[in-house]
Amino acid sequence: MKIQLENITPSEIENRSMEIISQELVQLGITLNKEHAPVIKRAIHASADFEYAQNLYFSENVITRALSLLKNGACIVTDTKMAFSGINKKALYNYNCKIYNFIDDKDVALAAKQNNTTRSAACIDKAADIKEPVIFVTGNAPTALIRIYELYKEGIINPGLVIGVPVGFVNVVQAKELIIQTDIPCIISRGRKGGSNIAAAICNALLYML
Repeated sequence: MKIQLENITPSEIENRSMEIISQELVQLGITLNKEHAPVIKRAIHASADFEYAQNLYFSENVITRALSLLKNGACIVTDTKMAFSGINKKALYNYNCKIYNFIDDKDVALAAKQNNTTRSAACIDKAADIKEPVIFVTGNAPTALIRIYELYKEGIINPGLVIGVPVGFVNVVQAKELIIQTDIPCIISRGRKGGSNIAAAICNALLYML
């Protein structure tokens, strides 16, 4: 069988990918919410998984809220170094946003050991001391989402936005649903699917929308 490659330059690859995604969504009979479409397409682009056209949950007016936070220099806290690495720093710094990942901090490791929890959950406790509005970006650890929920219910934190797309099997679905049940502005991948690459892709999609 002869394999036919597309003749395309490196600079055209992303635009061509988005064209293919748009074409296949039409073929699947899926019409995206116009406001949500850039985020959904970016998640599909990062995964080649069209289920994100249907499993991403957006709280009311979350895109408007998210863009306002980013325009005004919000702080981003990620649950993993992978999510941290995947977020476009140049785009982030254009709006004077800060980004943190505390996973390797000694005090976080100690707190996780003392409290018999994960480092990702301990990262949320450390982030509670940040005074600026915070966007939590979680792609791997449901324990981070659960800790966000607990601290929110206790009145200790009030997140500006939660991007909650951890992947896995243990408490993943439940942790996502806990956040959805709150008033926290959120973008959540319902079900087991997600990952740090999806978390970063969603954050980048919001930055590119500015």
